Amino acid sequence: MGWFSWLQYDFMKYAFFAILIITPLFGFVGTMIVNRKMAFFSDALGHSALTGIAVGVVLGVNNASISMVVFAVIFALLLNQISSRVSASTDTVISVFSSCSIALGLAILSQGGNFSKYSSILVGDILSITPAEIWYLAGMFAVVLVFWAFGFNKLLAVSLNRTLAKSRRIPVCWMENLFAVLTALIVMVSIKWIGILIINALLILPAAASANISQNMREYHFFSVLFSMFSGILGMLVSYYVNVATGPTIVILASIIYFTTYWWGRRNNV
Repeated sequence: MGWFSWLQYDFMKYAFFAILIITPLFGFVGTMIVNRKMAFFSDALGHSALTGIAVGVVLGVNNASISMVVFAVIFALLLNQISSRVSASTDTVISVFSSCSIALGLAILSQGGNFSKYSSILVGDILSITPAEIWYLAGMFAVVLVFWAFGFNKLLAVSLNRTLAKSRRIPVCWMENLFAVLTALIVMVSIKWIGILIINALLILPAAASANISQNMREYHFFSVLFSMFSGILGMLVSYYVNVATGPTIVILASIIYFTTYWWGRRNNV
């Protein structure tokens, strides 16, 4: 059956459907993360997943996904507030939070040598996704589309000039907090299948590659989604036939696309 032999396995079909949802989702959100220089922010959110699980363990929450999502939302809002109030650079504040968060999570989860049962979340496993979880992703995708339709222009104005956005009566703090919460939800909903170590790369690389060759906002979004979907689908197929982890394979392909577009952009003065 060649390149289509994977279709005989249900888990590959589920992974394929999940990638068709996750990759455009990351492509859309990644553009604004890159535009707002929030790469450290999304990375810190990924690291906070461990702390969310740890807090859930301490409180006796059986469903790790619930504790991760609740903690990530609180973490994102708190990080947003502190970043806007302290005099230190945003990157420094986020780095401090990220380091503290992952250290706390590792300390709690490793107590008694039990960390091994949580280690799978570090690299993720898209092949383990279930039909019910695909519907959760589809719901998240619908939320992002609604947010983009009604809030993108306002969020873009905030990212370009907060003072100008305020003068246009745009609720700056509300928009920043909404986007922070949305990013937190996307990261937490996807992290089980993508993995803590590489989820930020999948958010940043397609958008960064798109920025290398795009000349307007429409191209920026189009190429970001295209690169994300291409690397996701091809990465899944390559990982299946080469027998390596899917997430890292996707990131490697996304990295190749980034360096290719960087070279092409420099050569053509884009």
